[in-house]
Amino acid sequence: MADFSLTTLFVVPVGQTTLPSSGSTQDLTAGQVGIFDNNYVATTTPSTGPYFYVAQGRENTYLQGSKRSDKIAGCNQQVSCRPNVTEWYKVTGCPTATNQITDVDGWNVKCGDVVTLTLRAHSSYIDTLYFNGFTRSVTVQAPCCDCGGDPCDTVDTNALINQFIEKLEAQAPGINPDNISFNTFYTFENVGGTILRITGKPLTKYGQPCDVAAFPFEYDRMYFRTFVYSGPATTADFIVADNCNIVAEATVIQTSNYPTGSSEEFIQLEKNFYSYQAGYLKHLYRMNGYNANFESYVSAGTTYDSYYIKFNEYDRSAYSWGDYIKEDSTVIIAVESGSTIGSDIQTALEDALGAVLDNNVCITTTSTTTAAPPVVA
Repeated sequence: MADFSLTTLFVVPVGQTTLPSSGSTQDLTAGQVGIFDNNYVATTTPSTGPYFYVAQGRENTYLQGSKRSDKIAGCNQQVSCRPNVTEWYKVTGCPTATNQITDVDGWNVKCGDVVTLTLRAHSSYIDTLYFNGFTRSVTVQAPCCDCGGDPCDTVDTNALINQFIEKLEAQAPGINPDNISFNTFYTFENVGGTILRITGKPLTKYGQPCDVAAFPFEYDRMYFRTFVYSGPATTADFIVADNCNIVAEATVIQTSNYPTGSSEEFIQLEKNFYSYQAGYLKHLYRMNGYNANFESYVSAGTTYDSYYIKFNEYDRSAYSWGDYIKEDSTVIIAVESGSTIGSDIQTALEDALGAVLDNNVCITTTSTTTAAPPVVA
């Protein structure tokens, strides 16, 4: 999504343990990240000046100095400065996503009824393969009543759930090896003889091509809708369900979410925002020898917390007139989750910007006994 914000990403190397407390930007070693006051002097208390910079040393310094942000003025403890920060928040790294769990209960099925269960799954890649999601149905006939029994009696729910599970877990026809079954995306469980629990499986990790110019990382999650109704399977859409035909209640008890803070995500962001701070050779070509300026400080397998600072131009006169769209700037600082330097960076930034907004809770369980993300429409 384009938001017309000039973005600079700083990935703090895993080997860096402290912020520099002296020196200037030219003293930074390759990859080292620091915070500097308005006189380009390293500081851990940036509130003492009218504005501050975030800077990182480069390995390749030919025709370019350190990678540096624009002027950031939070003015948390000052009266005389001009604040320009519009957003300031933290995203806690959470590389393992939760999977959706749906419980089907409240069965109202009579003896001999024909009942259908339909599942419709969505994700970025699933929706490229199947129009309106991967939709499949199974249909069972509830067992008849005992001889002389009342045909209006409800059936044995436990037996009915087991009937559904047997059909849901059946493998796809083996004629075509590309055929997929429900087992590709779901697991099924009989809970207490009254609940059919459907759990989404983690998505398959997509291949990472050995191509510096490729953009292989994608935010993706799998979610699904569940319909249980009387009668045979239908090709009608389920935007509005017919309440007269609904014979069980499907309740989402845990929503799926996106992983955050993975090394793959930040390797991608390094590519996305590379050209904004490259002095020359801004393009990423498919042959590594042509990408002499590109430097990556992401460590594979590391989970990162990230700090986002969005701010306007400090010198408002720079936009006094012009038939153009005014652009703001964004600084992203990624640092290893739980690291000491991560705490030091947060403390230093809060000194100038105030308390950081950190409202994403890392929930990785797939157990229904643990608090789950809120259900969203």
